[in-house]
Amino acid sequence: MTVKILADSATDLSKEHYNEFDIEMVPLTVHLDEKDYQDGVTIEPLTVYNAMRDGKVPKTSQVSPLTFKTIFTSYAEKNQPLVYISFSSQLSGTYQTAKMMLQEVLEEYPEAPIQIVDTKCASLGYGLVVLHAAKLANSGASMQEIVDDATYQAEHMVHLFTVDDLEYLYRGGRVSKTAAFVGSLLKIKPLLHVDDGKLIPLEKIRGSKKVFGRMLDMMEERGTDFKNQTIGICHSDDLERATQLANKVSEKFNLNIDDIEIVMIGAVIGAHVGPGTIGLFFSNKPTH
Repeated sequence: MTVKILADSATDLSKEHYNEFDIEMVPLTVHLDEKDYQDGVTIEPLTVYNAMRDGKVPKTSQVSPLTFKTIFTSYAEKNQPLVYISFSSQLSGTYQTAKMMLQEVLEEYPEAPIQIVDTKCASLGYGLVVLHAAKLANSGASMQEIVDDATYQAEHMVHLFTVDDLEYLYRGGRVSKTAAFVGSLLKIKPLLHVDDGKLIPLEKIRGSKKVFGRMLDMMEERGTDFKNQTIGICHSDDLERATQLANKVSEKFNLNIDDIEIVMIGAVIGAHVGPGTIGLFFSNKPTH
């Protein structure tokens, strides 16, 4: 029986990705205008970005325990193998909730073939790990092969982010109010990465033109074997700059532009980083 892959909406993958690779998606929640919405299901990212531009502060919350219990129970009843590949446990409580609910389900169905992987990745960095696992699953790989490979891919996934406005990261507690204020005055573009599942500031760069050059330099320093992997670029409502970055990556590393995945950042991740964010994702060791 083919192993089913479950992921949550923090992958920032498109509906086309989920359909093409037969991935089940469980949405996180966005709270906006005193209503709750399901990320990627009942709210679109643009709604969130436009609200943020109007000064609103959307909040987010993890997948509910009941949702996980229902999904895990349905697979356990059918004895259908399932691997839930999760958003970073350092950025959301979703992974811990899933682990808790799986323990409950295993008390009733001790033989249920269900496993969970904490990617410690976010956005399309997480999404690329999920896509890799889904392709393996569709090719008939065993559950253990998928778990091992997803763990490996996640460990080697590099995330580089730059944000347009530090104010949004300040609201989310990522930078101090002083840093946000000074950054905005000086047109400083922070470069951030994900380290052990957490979003960590790396450098501050003056001016948006220089930031892409620095991202490319870091890609050269940190990455390897780019022709044997999928490069990912995400953006929060700035397709023009995302495409510019994709062209620069394609030229510098002699890659086919069509092999670079470009996606819009979803509503949940977007609520924390704000409009104008650009992310670049690649592996520092794609094959093992």
